[in-house]
Amino acid sequence: MSKVSRQNVILELVQLESVANQEQLRRLLLRQGFDVTQATLSRDINELALVKTSDGYSLPRGEQAGEPGYHSTGRLVREFVVEVREAQNLLVIKTVTGSAQPVAAAMDGEGWPEVVGTVGGDDTILVISQSKKNAHRVALRIKGMMQ
Repeated sequence: MSKVSRQNVILELVQLESVANQEQLRRLLLRQGFDVTQATLSRDINELALVKTSDGYSLPRGEQAGEPGYHSTGRLVREFVVEVREAQNLLVIKTVTGSAQPVAAAMDGEGWPEVVGTVGGDDTILVISQSKKNAHRVALRIKGMMQ
C-alpha cells in the first residue's frame, strides 16, 4: 500500500475519532492493514502537518475536512509527478504508480482558471484546458512545482 493511501487513512482516522498519541494511531493503522514503525508514523504526522491538541491529533485550523491529504499540491507534484507533456489544449502528466488520483484531486482543489477538468488514472493524469495557451501555462506551473 502506498504512502499516499496510508496518509489519507491517517487523515480520515484523526477526523473520525480522537487519537491521543502515536501508539494509538499506529494500532488503528494496523487494523486498516498498515504496519508502520514509529519513525514512519512520525514522518507522516510531520508531512501532514497534524497538530497535537488536548483532544489528540487534528488537522491545522483552516484545513477543510473534505480535502484530506491535498493541502499541499506543490508537495504532491514534487513527490509524485515524473513527466508533463503537452498535446494541444491537453496535458498528459505521468506520476509514480498509484499517485495520479491524489495529484489530480489536489490540482482540482487549486481552482486554476486555465483548467476545465482532470481525469486521474493509476499513473497518468489528463488535464483539459480551454486552449493550447492555457495548457502551456499550466504545464509551466506544474514543471515549476517539480523543482
